[in-house]
Amino acid sequence: MTRYIIIFICAFWMFTTRADAETIENSSIADSGYDHELIKRGEYENSIEKLRRDYSLVPLNQNIKRNLAETYVAYGIQFFSQKQYEQADVNISKAIELYPEEAAYAVLRGICNYHLKKYDIARYELERARIRKPDSVELLYFLGLTLYETENRLQAMELWEQALKLSPGRKEIIDILAKARKETGVESGMDTGHSARFDLSYDPGVDTSFALAILDVLESAANQVGAELGHFPEAHVPVAIYKRDDFKTVTDAPDWSGGAYDGKIRIPFGAMKELTPAMRGILFHEYAHVVVFDITRGNCPLWLNEGIAEMFGLTQYNRPMPNPGQVARKGTSIDFRKLEKGFRSFSAADAALAYQQSFALVNYLVTTYGWHRVNQILSGLGKGMTPDEAITSAFSDFNLGYDGIVKEWRDSVDREMAGKN
Repeated sequence: MTRYIIIFICAFWMFTTRADAETIENSSIADSGYDHELIKRGEYENSIEKLRRDYSLVPLNQNIKRNLAETYVAYGIQFFSQKQYEQADVNISKAIELYPEEAAYAVLRGICNYHLKKYDIARYELERARIRKPDSVELLYFLGLTLYETENRLQAMELWEQALKLSPGRKEIIDILAKARKETGVESGMDTGHSARFDLSYDPGVDTSFALAILDVLESAANQVGAELGHFPEAHVPVAIYKRDDFKTVTDAPDWSGGAYDGKIRIPFGAMKELTPAMRGILFHEYAHVVVFDITRGNCPLWLNEGIAEMFGLTQYNRPMPNPGQVARKGTSIDFRKLEKGFRSFSAADAALAYQQSFALVNYLVTTYGWHRVNQILSGLGKGMTPDEAITSAFSDFNLGYDGIVKEWRDSVDREMAGKN
């Protein structure tokens, strides 16, 4: 979805403003004294500095004013493509200061703030842009996402239905609308509860005291995970407790799944009556996904994400783990690059190996180098780095990269196993 959003932003901006490179070159920018070569080379800071200086001297020159605004947006889109949403928002906001009524700018800022989970700002910008662009499919889609993630599901569905009338066949809208409909069918009769950081929906068959106990565990998880990873998400986290069949209906998760996080923590505890250590482990595991997603903007290889989640889950339920030599054995282990995407298609046995292997490597990183080094990887991923770039950056003082870290882990297991023989 991220790739689609970046393509949309560039297309939406180019077709609703004058800021593509060819238009800039052929416009009256040259007449205003603007060095259009700067923006063609992507030198946005120098371009903005020059335009700001020119604009301060001749503030009534509309060419300079428009070029300054559009260069801010161009710079913002560059940051957006790198998942640096804060910097993207800063630049787009400066464009809005120059042209407060420009709907295209408001949409772009709304999308940035949707990704920052600053839903109030996102909704404000998208709704005011909608007054001028009521039939924009993209606007309806992102405003729907904003409403959906703030538990305004019915309003979101209405917007997506309207978007599909305007653009039938849009797969991303069809998919999210189908998901929302399934959720509505399952969750419409749910009870609710709240805590400092969480909004809970739970099956009517769940005892209220049990539901509140789950909120207490999640608050403990937020404190512990947040302390280790140095991050506390600002937005409230939605949580849903389902019966096992309803969990399967909503998530389409494999039978071996004990929980899921897709913007909402979803757990199949609906038939449970007592909070066990295993359940605590699942709650800590799923909450760790919340923090990792928030730090990395969703740009995290799954083995790292799951390995971190396992680290925290095991603090609550220390289930038996396989011999490290079995996990690392080259004949049976899975290439970590194949573990960067989903585990859903795996059999139960392969999924167990994938989780164990992910945990083993992350556990090695933490025990050898400390959580701060893992945090550096996550921070790099949050800035849009690839896994290779983020790991190489975090371990630059050790001259290690992705493959080097994996090899170092395997060698350490070999040494450990040799010492036991």
